[in-house]
Amino acid sequence: MQVANSLINLNPFFNHMKTLYILLLICVTLAATQGCYYDKQDLLYPSACDTTNVTYTETVKPIINAYCLTCHGTNVQNTLGGSINLDGYTNIISQVENGTLMKAINHEAGASPMPKNQQKLSDCAIAKIQKWVNSNAPDN
Repeated sequence: MQVANSLINLNPFFNHMKTLYILLLICVTLAATQGCYYDKQDLLYPSACDTTNVTYTETVKPIINAYCLTCHGTNVQNTLGGSINLDGYTNIISQVENGTLMKAINHEAGASPMPKNQQKLSDCAIAKIQKWVNSNAPDN
């Protein structure tokens, strides 16, 4: 009988411990799911930028197409892109040769920061274009 009374007296203690355990589990779960968030690939995966096989056709052209041709394409160059056409190798090479392309995408003095009214291209995209430019910007 005394053993049964002792167990009954421990029941509130175990209920209290169960409640604490559940609260601790909730806190740990919230902390684990509310971690840091970065929206830049370069910050998440610093070594993910591969600049070993940079070519105009496979590397640079897709970046230019995605970020530049909306304003600097053949159809819109005079209205949106300040008469600068980056559509195709022969058009982009003149911007490479006069130094404007890298100044613009690096947001440096002497050129309008591009893309206009937007953040710079990712560090990886800039590194790929820079690698191509440093390789004498071949048409490959």
